[in-house]
Amino acid sequence: MKILFIHQNFPGQFKFLAPALAQRGHTVCALALSQSREEHGVKIYSYQIKRNSTEGIHPWIVDFETKVIRAEACFKASLDLRDSGFSPDVIVAHHGWGESLFIKDVWPKAKLGLFCEFFYKPSGQDVGFDPEFSSKDLEDVCRMRLKNVNNLLHFDFADAGISPTLWQAHTFPKSFRSKITVVHDGIDTSTLVPKSDISMTLNGKIVLTNQSEVITFVNRNLEPYRGYHIFMRALPEILKRRPKARVLIVGGDGVSYGRRDSSGKTWKDIFISEIRENITDEDWSRVHFLGNIPYQNFISLLQLSSVHVYLTYPFVLSWSLLEAMSIGCSIVASNTKPLHEVITHNENGRLVDFFDFKALANEISSLLDDNISLKRLSKNARSFVQANYDLNSVCLPKQIDWVESLIAKP
Repeated sequence: MKILFIHQNFPGQFKFLAPALAQRGHTVCALALSQSREEHGVKIYSYQIKRNSTEGIHPWIVDFETKVIRAEACFKASLDLRDSGFSPDVIVAHHGWGESLFIKDVWPKAKLGLFCEFFYKPSGQDVGFDPEFSSKDLEDVCRMRLKNVNNLLHFDFADAGISPTLWQAHTFPKSFRSKITVVHDGIDTSTLVPKSDISMTLNGKIVLTNQSEVITFVNRNLEPYRGYHIFMRALPEILKRRPKARVLIVGGDGVSYGRRDSSGKTWKDIFISEIRENITDEDWSRVHFLGNIPYQNFISLLQLSSVHVYLTYPFVLSWSLLEAMSIGCSIVASNTKPLHEVITHNENGRLVDFFDFKALANEISSLLDDNISLKRLSKNARSFVQANYDLNSVCLPKQIDWVESLIAKP
């Protein structure tokens, strides 16, 4: 087959799938915002955005106009690709940025599969979950509904969808849900493995090993959506009860999902300021903000972890959690719906109420005192990911079947 992937940050979620399809003899191309090039048998063609958002446009539709601008750029690049002689049998698109909105107008006979990451709702999911940061402006509900225009337009002409988790698939309307196959992107459990002789040096002088007591917390950006504020509020008690523990916090100062604070300060600094007076200087010296780190360092960090903490609103499940489980981390996580699919309390991790920072501190400390449970949860976490999310034995074969089956759809 001739297969076209569309993703502004290609390869994104298609990092393993696209090369695997090329290895199977398919002609695989991609449209992306990055420079044209060839990688792992995949020809990547660039599309370029040539206009900005309209000044003074109605604020409720700024998001949709941005998606239309991307869709237009992708549409024009697709016309050039078509005129050069390329005609895909199957198109696989992450449609979240709108790029594939007009793709079937270029290739009407091609089968289109969508990567279904998330369907927005004004209540019952991430929006309104955290009363501390919930907007009381009803206009936000209107904006939220309009964010789904792109989703809804795609449903009219897409042939199928694929979603990483059941919970994410179930955010989509019933009218399209029946077209969605649930297959995760996959975790390379042969690379993400426990390592008993790992070590890490902090500040050029603090050496940590597997014998050290290390608590890890990882976000792309440190923000409320991923529970940064809850973890920080638990920190004074954690440090009091664990006088030898080092706390390693990974994440940038920006915002990935929610909003910035109106003060202009970063969420990182806001919550440091909130709890700092409750922590002695000596204890604070055991807290290390590492910022964004290279992926290999991230793996080493998890291999070093004694307890790994993962908190999230009801939102997209992070790769980092499953990666931590593959490495054999002992997990303490929030008792929110996306976690129920992967964590069974006291079998392969521990679950605590998202907002109960006292319970979080207690669970972390109690677990660190229980070496038998630490080892049991670690072993079970890795076994669970190997059995259900392994890239090569579970997820990639299912993804390939999904793509190749699209051509047979009536």
